[in-house]
Amino acid sequence: MFYETAKGDHGLGRDPFKSLVVPRPIGWISTISPEGVVNLAPYSFFNAVAEHPPAVCFAPGGRKADRPFKDTRRNAEATGEFVVNLATYDLRESMNATSASLPADVDEMALAGLTPVPSRLVRPPRVAESPVHLECRYLKTVELPSLEADEPNAIVIGMVVGVHIRDEAIRDGRVDLMRFQPIARLGYSQYTTVDNVFSMRFPD
Repeated sequence: MFYETAKGDHGLGRDPFKSLVVPRPIGWISTISPEGVVNLAPYSFFNAVAEHPPAVCFAPGGRKADRPFKDTRRNAEATGEFVVNLATYDLRESMNATSASLPADVDEMALAGLTPVPSRLVRPPRVAESPVHLECRYLKTVELPSLEADEPNAIVIGMVVGVHIRDEAIRDGRVDLMRFQPIARLGYSQYTTVDNVFSMRFPD
């Protein structure tokens, strides 16, 4: 089959695009508002985009009913900081609970029964139950075209300034996250876990 994305003439019940770019790592991002309210939300349009210095990005598309942007974007831009927490299989239900659309004054971390712990270099707290945290400083927002004028489409980029790794995740000098089974997003309402790996060396 072939379809033009602008026309959406795929003839299927749902647009298959997000089922084709898979698996997508989940950026489970904690921020804190200028008013001091903690926000925690998962984003599957997320990835590492640079190494020296390390940088990550996430795409908080759409808006809230009462605000022009998602709370995560608003907070990151306003305070200049955010934290990426690793979502694992054991934390899947908590991660899903924090994806709910809630008022800006609701602390999703508390709502999901998660434990906040202080970060070292930034203000937003980390999720204690997660084995990995990336403390980030906001770099920039890149606005993208949107098919709907009132639905913003953008990429938020941050520089990783601090990394926390639970000791149990390190084995023989390397990170062994298979022990924690990170989860990733597929299409529709489907997810997958990292439970199998293989190695290949670059030709050069």
